[in-house]
Amino acid sequence: MHNQSSRTFQTLRTSEAPADVLQAARAFFSRRNSVYTAFVENEGPNYLAFRGQGGQEVIVAAFAEEGGTVVNGSSYLFDQQVARFLATLAPAP
Repeated sequence: MHNQSSRTFQTLRTSEAPADVLQAARAFFSRRNSVYTAFVENEGPNYLAFRGQGGQEVIVAAFAEEGGTVVNGSSYLFDQQVARFLATLAPAP
């Protein structure tokens, strides 16, 4: 059995630049034609906060570090969609 707290915060290292990650997140969550569509509600230089069905929140943050970019994704109910988004990113070498 999975612990919900281990699914609500997910992280990945990618070779993509932080700005490219955020652009990809915007496209991924906004274009989906389903109950899992989410739209940008708030944003900053390193994060996007989306609001989806039923008021659910999805947060994606990307920070450059030596050798790549760390991407964090968090959502209580959209955890599978966050995992799917992270799987679209190129892994860091």
